[in-house]
Amino acid sequence: MTTLLLTPPFTQLNTPYPATAYLKGFLATKGMSAHQSDLGLEVILKVFSRAGLERLFTAISPETTLSENAERILALKQDYLKTIEPVIRFLQDKDPTLAYLICEEDYLPEAGRFAELEELEWAFGSMGIRDKARHLATLYLEDIGDLITELIDPHFGFSRYAERIARTATSFDPLYEALQAAPTFVDGFLIDLLQEKMRHLQPNIVAISVPFPGNLYGALRCGQFIKTTYPATKVIMGGGYVNTELRSLMEERVFEFVDYITLDDGEAPLWHLFEYFAGQRPLTALKRTFALGNGVVQYFNGSGELDVPQQEVGTPHYGDLLLDQYLSVIEIANPMHRLWTDGRWNKLTLAHGCYWGKCSFCDVTLDYIKRYEPVSAAQLCDRIENIIAQTGQRGFHFVDEAAPPALMRDLALEILRRGLTVAWWTNIRFEQSFTQDLCRLLKASGCIAVSGGLEVASDRLLALMKKGVTVAQVARVARHFTSAGIMVHAYLMYGFPTQTAQETIDSLEMVRQLFERGVLQSGFWHQFAMTAHSPVGLDPAAYQVVETGPGLGTFANNDLYHDDPTGADHELFSEGLKHSLYNYMHGVGFEFPLQDWFDTKVPLTSTSSDYILQALEEAPETPPRPHHKVIWLGSRPITRGFHQRRRGKAVPYLELHFQTKKEEWVLSLPKADGRWLADVLNRLSPQQLTPLTFEELAADYVTNRSGDFSSFMESEAWYVLRDKGLLIV
Repeated sequence: MTTLLLTPPFTQLNTPYPATAYLKGFLATKGMSAHQSDLGLEVILKVFSRAGLERLFTAISPETTLSENAERILALKQDYLKTIEPVIRFLQDKDPTLAYLICEEDYLPEAGRFAELEELEWAFGSMGIRDKARHLATLYLEDIGDLITELIDPHFGFSRYAERIARTATSFDPLYEALQAAPTFVDGFLIDLLQEKMRHLQPNIVAISVPFPGNLYGALRCGQFIKTTYPATKVIMGGGYVNTELRSLMEERVFEFVDYITLDDGEAPLWHLFEYFAGQRPLTALKRTFALGNGVVQYFNGSGELDVPQQEVGTPHYGDLLLDQYLSVIEIANPMHRLWTDGRWNKLTLAHGCYWGKCSFCDVTLDYIKRYEPVSAAQLCDRIENIIAQTGQRGFHFVDEAAPPALMRDLALEILRRGLTVAWWTNIRFEQSFTQDLCRLLKASGCIAVSGGLEVASDRLLALMKKGVTVAQVARVARHFTSAGIMVHAYLMYGFPTQTAQETIDSLEMVRQLFERGVLQSGFWHQFAMTAHSPVGLDPAAYQVVETGPGLGTFANNDLYHDDPTGADHELFSEGLKHSLYNYMHGVGFEFPLQDWFDTKVPLTSTSSDYILQALEEAPETPPRPHHKVIWLGSRPITRGFHQRRRGKAVPYLELHFQTKKEEWVLSLPKADGRWLADVLNRLSPQQLTPLTFEELAADYVTNRSGDFSSFMESEAWYVLRDKGLLIV
């Protein structure tokens, strides 16, 4: 059997979505090879080429009524044809010196997107020349994208395709109607590419991953072409969108485009289907699979086998993806969003599901959240090394719902023990477990950023959400990360059930103070959305809201409309929250009254102006626990003996000379203490297989120095060592 794994248009320009890589890696553990393709990237590269633009300009009828912006782009047609391929190569990091031409601002043709440049110049003023050039090149591509959307294909978007008709699609009618129409301009490129792959590979099975609403239309177009042109090929669809939206599927017409639809983790359902195709398993013994039987949608879940353990899913395999052709763009002035769009990140998970699994706005009833299953640090590092060898890239985005602190610690230690060079970032909960020492350890292992849900910065609402954190706790944890040199991004929410106007403004004041105190560097506001699989969606009355639709449909059922009788008119706050945050992220506007950000009257804040400062100053002491590991991040010292006169006697001392990447520093101790310390620091190195625990270190001191370890912890040497890299985690 020949298998083709597809990601349909569109996800990210800068890095592949990992679903097909995971499935390819799993199939390899079964001795089966598979081909994979990111059709989103490949379509973009075809459209944004000289030949693609020529095809675009030719497709525009001379009789078409043009906006002023479209008229300008068409007038500059030759400039776009001349520059498009050099710009794409530059964004692929294949022609970096083009940055100098781009930054002179007389190389690229400029249309509507460049009208925002004056404000963005202020926001991006500290960028280097290559970053500025990437941003200008991004605006240039977006201008062309605007032309496509306006005149040729209204479904087009760089990271989504026909998303509007896939959102809250309780009825399949709009999608079906669009798919019955002639292929669009972008569809033409998609079908050409798919035809080439089908002709070359002749696959028996095509598995299509649909992670987001903006991939669904492209996936169904692919399925439509395959089932029409290659009817013997089996088409399977799964992925994140399917897992959340199509759990109650009843729409028969979907199966004009696909043969099977699987839910949740794809490894076991896909392998069961392979066994079914080979005659080794009956249809009724499939796992979480929809298919059409006797003209109606049937759900087959008779398998008694468990899902594939995370230890056995294999290493994601990025082979046959065009890794050197992804585009690093810079879209908006948000530090965390820049990580999403700039650079090639290998995506990997530390653990399946969420170890917390309680947040009332989250899909905690679904498998991808509720089934928590971590992978060992050693196996994770094996996978990291394998992926580096595959891709040549050392950047990793751990795509966990919330990375577990203990596993992050163990992973950091394993990375340091193996001497790996990696840059990584992930999503967290603002747990008290993230002490200053743990954050310093994570930084030493290559952690560059974390994102976490502060959501509504209100202790009442955080408790209602079952977040398990307080605003003060978030502030302290964010400071630990920031002081370690790790960027912190906060997911911010407004419009949670029963949230009042007063709480919204008080939440904004909390956010203002967090940025002013420098413990947050990035953030993003989004409005609460009620979903069918969250505790709020399952029991709206418990949260004092009323579900108002859209009603159970035959196709997608996840997004729910609701009324919030006791809450504010949340739409009124959207622009003000986003505008203020934009300024706070750039270190300005802290002195403005909160009212100034809004077009409508809002309450005065009831939050004290020093709330976050007090929370930071009142941070409770966290004494070491006996099982905590003690780690020395510094170098092994060079020792030099000398004598110091004390009461007329020459007392032997030891100088411990430490070299860092930037300086040398010296610690002087009595000789016996110095010898003990020099020996024990070597045993505390992260390269050791089993670092000493705090209890073992204290016992070692008592045994070898015959003293009270607590007195050593009060010494100047202890405080110096703690500052220089002696961690207790």
